[in-house]
Amino acid sequence: MPIKNYVNYFHKQPENLNCAQAILKGFQEQFNISDMEIDEYRAWGGGRAEGGVCGALFAAERLLNQVCEKSVSQEFRESAGNILCSDIKKTSVACVECVRIADELVQKSLQ
Repeated sequence: MPIKNYVNYFHKQPENLNCAQAILKGFQEQFNISDMEIDEYRAWGGGRAEGGVCGALFAAERLLNQVCEKSVSQEFRESAGNILCSDIKKTSVACVECVRIADELVQKSLQ
C-alpha cells in the first residue's frame, strides 16, 4: 500500500497548502522541489490551473513530465469523473479525494 503523501499537507497547518501544492510537497524530496516552487503553485489551486484543470492533476502531470511521458489525465478522469475543477466541484467528489487520486496516480506511475 503506497504512503499517502498528500494527507500530511492538503489544507493542513501551518502551510495550509492547496491541491497543487500538496502534491508537490508530498513528492518534494523525491523530485528535489524547492519550497519556493511549492509556494509558486499557490496560483494553481482552486480551479486556477491552466485550462481550468484540477490543480492536483496539474501538479501530478508536471511531476510526471519530468521523469516520463506518461499522462494520468484519463485515469484521473475515470476516478474523479472529470479533469476540470469547476465540473468536479458540481459532483460529490471532494477536493481531498482529487488530491488522493492524483497522489496515487503519481506513485503508481513511478513504480
